[in-house]
Order: sequence, then structure tokens, then C-alpha cells
Amino acid sequence: MKMTDQSKIPLPPTGPSLIERAAGTFDFRKVLQAPVPATPGAPAAETPAPPPVAAPVSPLAPVPPLPAAVDRPAPVDAQPVLDGIPAEQVFKGKLHPIDRLHLREQCLIEPDGAVTELLEEFRIVKRQLLLTAADSRAGRGAPHGERILVCSAHPGEGKTFCATNLALSIAAEKDNEVLLVDADFAKPSVLSALGLPGGPGLMDALADPSVRVEDCILGTDIPGLFVLPAGNSTGSDTEFLASARTRTVLDRLTAHAPNRIVIFDSPPALAASPASELAMHVGQAMMVVRADQTGEAELRDAVNILSGCENIRLLLNCTRFSPTGRRFGSYYGYKE
Repeated sequence: MKMTDQSKIPLPPTGPSLIERAAGTFDFRKVLQAPVPATPGAPAAETPAPPPVAAPVSPLAPVPPLPAAVDRPAPVDAQPVLDGIPAEQVFKGKLHPIDRLHLREQCLIEPDGAVTELLEEFRIVKRQLLLTAADSRAGRGAPHGERILVCSAHPGEGKTFCATNLALSIAAEKDNEVLLVDADFAKPSVLSALGLPGGPGLMDALADPSVRVEDCILGTDIPGLFVLPAGNSTGSDTEFLASARTRTVLDRLTAHAPNRIVIFDSPPALAASPASELAMHVGQAMMVVRADQTGEAELRDAVNILSGCENIRLLLNCTRFSPTGRRFGSYYGYKE
């Protein structure tokens, strides 16, 4: 599984340096302090006029005593609220157990399990994505780098498999938590992959302003892993995604949570229109390419559909080729 970064390498700066430009703009010789002119001679002393007769002065009124010092009230521990979101947003609710045997049967990463080749591959994949997210938060890249769209050109190319494994891998990070969003409204499959129950989800929050998206999130017994179901599909999924409410709802998923990564399992780009709308709300997109199935023309069309996202990477799935012969799993004792 290999990932290619399509960003261009920046060219070195040309022209004069910052110091040279500053020297050309300012003449530092002129900023030397000019000599201070000598003080003119003092005028000749004159005979002072007789002082005026002072008027009688009324006695001063007594100064009232200062009020006794009053102890200031102790500060109240308050949590500032912005648009109904607490300053430190924490997902609350019931924790749903995830069957580790079920994960193994789905060929997914097993938390606290043995180190496998699959685990090592997604450790490499997530590291590049997390670095981009950190740069985005620091203002060094495109906004919303903490939102990652996982997509493919056609169904059956492994996007849900990759999105779920990526979420399981990021959940193991010590400084991050991850929210896996099932955004394939027509054919949701994240809940079945993890063995979680159904319920209201993202589309319900988009279609009904009275539904808070935070209340739809499912906690799990895997530390750091949360799941947002797709919800009830409508006949206007794309139109709801294109509405102004989408920005508000998605902002609530990451507001006041600097360590949270949000992964969207998107519909296939060439099979459903919501992918193009979702791409405009994320800072990174990962296009899953099946080595034995995806054609070059289809891949180009799918990437063009996701052009609303500036940072698109390709993840090659179902391949056995490695130009370096790298096999991390075998190093840790994993045997096929």
C-alpha cells in the first residue's frame, strides 16, 4: 500500500534578500540623531512685581474615611461557550463494545493485537496525514487539515476498508483522537464493519436543525475512537451537503478539539455526487486506487471531481509490489 503526494515542491526564493531590500528602502545614515541646538542665553533678571494680596482661604473640609477593604469574590470556574459548544468539547454518551474477533474476521486492525504488515502500512500512511494536519493547525497549509476524506472512483475498491483501518490506527496515537464519519449515505457500511448499532447520524443533523450532531456520535470501548453514523438517507443528500448548514454542522465536530482528526468515508466519486460536495469541506483527501481494477482515465476523472480539496493523495490498494522490498510485518515476526 503506497501513498503519493501530489503537492508541488516550492522553488527557492529569488531576488535580493530581506536585508538587502531593507537597506534599499531605508537610508540608515539619516537616522543618526541630529545635534541638539545650544540653549539660548537666559534673559536679564527683572525686578519682580510685588505679590498680590492673598484672598482668605476657607478651611478644607474633612476628608471622609476610606471604606474598609472588601475581599474580592473568588473567581467562578466558568466554561466559556461559543454557539452552544463548550470551550473544551468532549463527546459523551454510552460506550459501545467492539468485538475484536469481528475486527479480525473483517481483516481490520485489531487494537492491542500483534504487529502485522497491515498495521505497519497504516502507520506509515497516517504519519503523513497527521503531519499535514499539524501544519494546517499552525497556519502553514490549507485550512481544515484535520478533516480527511477517503474516497475511490468506483465501489469495491476498498475505501471503507482503508478509512476504518486508518481510524483504528490513529486511535492508537497518544496525542490524538479520531472521529470516523460514515458519509456514504446511500450505502453505509462503517457500522457493520465495526459491529456497531444503527441510529441517527450526519444526514439527520443536516436535514433537521433541531438535531445536534454531537448527540448522534457513538463512543466505543477503543480509547480515542468515535463513530458518526450516516443517518437516514433522503432524496436530497447532495443538496443538504451543499447547504450553508453543512459548514456549521461540520465545524461542531472539530470546534475546540485541537487533537481530533475527522475521517469521512465518502461515496465513490464516479458513482455518487455527494463526494464532490464533501471535498469542499476537508483539508485532505485520500483516493483509494485498486491496483488490479482502477483505470488511469477513471482515476483522473475522480480526482477532478474532488478538486474542491487542494491536497489529494493516492493510496494504492491490493498490491503486492514494493520497489524496495519493504516488509515491516515480517520484521516484527508476522507470517502469512
